[in-house]
Amino acid sequence: MSFTNTSELPRILDGIAIAAQIKAEIAEQTASARSRGKVPGLAVILVGDVPASQIYVRSKVKTCGELGIYSELHTPPESTTTEELLNMVTSLNSREEIDGILIQLPLPKHVDTSRLLEAIAPEKDVDGFHPINAGRLLTGYPAEKVLAPCTPAGIMEILQRSGIAVRGRRSVVIGRSNIVGKPLAVMLVNASSTVTVCHSQTTDLAKVTREADILVAAIGHPGFVTPEMVQPGATIIDVGINRVTSAEDVERFFPGDQARHASFAKRGSTLVGDVHPAAFAVSAAYTPVPGGVGALTIAMLMANTVKAARLRRG
Repeated sequence: MSFTNTSELPRILDGIAIAAQIKAEIAEQTASARSRGKVPGLAVILVGDVPASQIYVRSKVKTCGELGIYSELHTPPESTTTEELLNMVTSLNSREEIDGILIQLPLPKHVDTSRLLEAIAPEKDVDGFHPINAGRLLTGYPAEKVLAPCTPAGIMEILQRSGIAVRGRRSVVIGRSNIVGKPLAVMLVNASSTVTVCHSQTTDLAKVTREADILVAAIGHPGFVTPEMVQPGATIIDVGINRVTSAEDVERFFPGDQARHASFAKRGSTLVGDVHPAAFAVSAAYTPVPGGVGALTIAMLMANTVKAARLRRG
């Protein structure tokens, strides 16, 4: 079966450019707050020495500095107990100059993650994971008063700033995680889209996904969505960031892409999303990997920190 796009070439939804717009707006807001003596503050807790987490946290702290947000990095050792971390969170909850608290995940296996995340004061929960914030999102609180999870919030920014209509459109979300799939489905419903959430138990998945005007893939499975699963002219939001390390997979996902093959030969790996690159040709617009949704996550964390400061301190 062959598919053709409704236009000559699909539009690339540039997450890097959109993130830059958001950061510029945050810098203006932070400068205004600073002029009134109310500098937004973010505290990050990084437990242990997982290299990937260290890199990600350094990027967050660096971005805080670039945007004028005060930041603190707390680095307890991997052996730290749940009770010790709870005491740290309690202390940060009580500090007026700290508007946001972020606990870098994953935590060591011996730490009670749920208990720790729920200990963060909801008004300082800049990851948007606290049950109270999840409930506010579900019950339709005004967006300016809700601290929503960063990745779904970033997806909504991509759609809005790219002029992708959501109201009255059919959206399909593949993935039902508490971090992306579920909250994104709620945000799309709140934006008056008709939403279907698919998962590993969905029967005839391709039939469902072909009905989507907006198709979101967030399952952590490289190249899962194929061209046959996409309605021609749909908008594809690819949340997946998967590292592939075999030459066979690179050839399967990027046949004839000499630049990608050369990069793989040099680095020994390359990135692919949850959508097979061939499926993008069917769409009217799509987010690339890298350079799409992932670029928005830190920007939305900064936005949540400034929002938390505004809601807490005016």
